[in-house]
Amino acid sequence: MKYNIVNLFVFTFVHMKKSDLDQSRLLSPTTLNNFLKEYALFDSLNILGTSVENRPIYSYSEGNGPKKVLMWSQMHGNESTTTKALVDFWLYLKTPEAKQLRETCTFLMIPQLNPDGSDAYTRVNANGVDLNRDAIDLSQPESRVLRDVYEQFKPDYCFNLHDQRTIFAAGDSPIPATVSFLAPAADPDRTITTARELAMKLIVIASNNLQASIAGAVGRYDDGFNINCVGDYFTAQSTPTVLFEAGHYPLDYKRVETRKHILSSLMAMSHAIASDSLETIETAPYFEIPENKNHLRDIELYNLKKSPDGMPVFGNNMLIQFKEMKNGDDIDFVPEIVTENKGLLGLQRVNAQEHKTLMNLCFDADDSEIKNLTKTISLLSLHQFV
Repeated sequence: MKYNIVNLFVFTFVHMKKSDLDQSRLLSPTTLNNFLKEYALFDSLNILGTSVENRPIYSYSEGNGPKKVLMWSQMHGNESTTTKALVDFWLYLKTPEAKQLRETCTFLMIPQLNPDGSDAYTRVNANGVDLNRDAIDLSQPESRVLRDVYEQFKPDYCFNLHDQRTIFAAGDSPIPATVSFLAPAADPDRTITTARELAMKLIVIASNNLQASIAGAVGRYDDGFNINCVGDYFTAQSTPTVLFEAGHYPLDYKRVETRKHILSSLMAMSHAIASDSLETIETAPYFEIPENKNHLRDIELYNLKKSPDGMPVFGNNMLIQFKEMKNGDDIDFVPEIVTENKGLLGLQRVNAQEHKTLMNLCFDADDSEIKNLTKTISLLSLHQFV
């Protein structure tokens, strides 16, 4: 069965008539908890432990089947898209269409493993530690919570949910990697163990499913081994683990569309697990998924004026990358000039000579003009979609 945007989101658009979490990329614990209260889901949460700043780390469970799937999101606090999709998946699990999933699987989901980072919109936790590099040391309370859950729940599958930056393309193309996956390695030789093979098969299923809606926009992460990474560690413990990366969809800086594609992937993989359909899936297509490359930047301004000896010359370009900055209860996308642009491409290309505010700006402007340029970019219509 294909889990495309239309048939996946009928339940979402019909039933989700209150908050939809799409207002901002910032998803604080308070915002998430208020959303769950609106949908009468909050009382179903269990407290697994607490964070550095003593915020509760919640989980929720759905289904009572023998196949156990552990999912966690926002171990990096500034990566909220997959959390929204995970909540969507929880709502889906409560529908009649998900009856088979509930009967064959038990899903244990942790929406915000790093609530302090989620509140501050930071990758790291309150101690400045990247939880996805703490699988061996277990130096942080959040890391220990995840390990305790893993050892007590004993999952048959793990889904490790993240966001990725706009710089990533699906291979060498100019197409952004809207969704990327990885079946993490279990050892330095990157052996295809039984656990890793199962993860590859799940990714093949999800990738095939996504081609109908985002053809050419599915990427594959580098599989260099790092036992400090949670996915690598769990795979080394013989648990099939899939890394999800929610990336950029054209002009979708709030990642509303990406959220849908993450949900469709969660559903496709979960139904494959429930239906015992993995045995017939080949792993060769996994390696055909283009590997992520990082040659994209948010905006490319071209035909900027350059004036050596007072003579205007056209054909110069400048690349802009947005820096995400927390501003109260929202995220600002602050334009910054990329100083080294060789081999880079803009997600959005803007001809400076078609904008009155840009046509007389010089490519080799001094510092004050550069600052004015970044302000100008913030005010242009090309930035309003953010």
